[in-house]
Amino acid sequence: MPDGDILVLCGNEAQALLEGREREIMRTVRAAYIAHALGESSLPHSTFLNFPNEQRNRIIALPAYLGNEFSVAGVKWISSFPNNLSRGMDRASAVVILNSLETGRPEAILEGSVISAKRTAASAALAALALADGEKLAGVTMVGCGLINFEIARFLKAACPPLKKLYLFDLSSERAAEFKENCEATFESVTAEVVADLLDALGRAPVISLATTAVKPHISSLSACAPGSVILHISLRDLTPEVILDCDNIVDDVEHVCRAQTSIHLAEQLTSGRGFIRCALVDILTGVSPARKDKESISVFSPFGLGVLDLAVAKLVRDLGVEQERGAVIKSFIPESWGNKESANPRAQEYF
Repeated sequence: MPDGDILVLCGNEAQALLEGREREIMRTVRAAYIAHALGESSLPHSTFLNFPNEQRNRIIALPAYLGNEFSVAGVKWISSFPNNLSRGMDRASAVVILNSLETGRPEAILEGSVISAKRTAASAALAALALADGEKLAGVTMVGCGLINFEIARFLKAACPPLKKLYLFDLSSERAAEFKENCEATFESVTAEVVADLLDALGRAPVISLATTAVKPHISSLSACAPGSVILHISLRDLTPEVILDCDNIVDDVEHVCRAQTSIHLAEQLTSGRGFIRCALVDILTGVSPARKDKESISVFSPFGLGVLDLAVAKLVRDLGVEQERGAVIKSFIPESWGNKESANPRAQEYF
């Protein structure tokens, strides 16, 4: 595209471009984790815009740069307003802006909630494969029946074909019933069962995915879980710090997850240290650390959600969009250079 133009890809286009590419997205996310671990990234802390009268609502900015084969920079601006569910709207909405590494100018604007959900699900599936011998995984418990867990189910099924059974728990029985119907209609050979009690649900399968809107810990015991269970702690604030300290803890990035009152952050505050965190997921993916501490420990994967993952998947979407000539191009989005205007005016320099 000419310099100054911007490619715009909406949510339906991003969804269509990524359809059926679950394994490719997982490879992309894995490569992004490795590039970040190698220092080929710049990743400032996410900035949280909170609202004093509604603690559950927030908007987060995740700026990042990712090198290696990606060579991409930009930002995700994502809101989470849980009350949208009662309005018949999705909880989260987002945009991703990609910038030129040569000029710094914005080059693409992409709807970001699809990208965010799929990079989250890809990360969770990578963790399940690494920690739970996911290729043999037959059943998963899903706590929280929203978009994120639906995408996690999609990616787990793509990565683990033997997956046949989903156990569902949600505070809303209607939402759980709808989730069950959607799963069985979408995923071949998968049956879903709604479980009325949370503790019962925790004991149903060896892998548990927590994707809720909780802002404070509400699970104070994992006694219902089988030894060796794996918990994908996607929503980050479900488990009490005492529970965290009893588990084998794997994170995506230690510096990032130890903030914003996550369960990991609360455990750090309780112990005045981070020794309870065994390693990052990339250490397991690259063979630096073993997959499991031991067979009996419950493993908890707590991913803060890194902006480099959003950029990696956004670049994939942008590149596919350009290749397939999808999206709309806004011509001359960037104004004509002020410097060029000045140089064209012979009197412009008289006052300097």
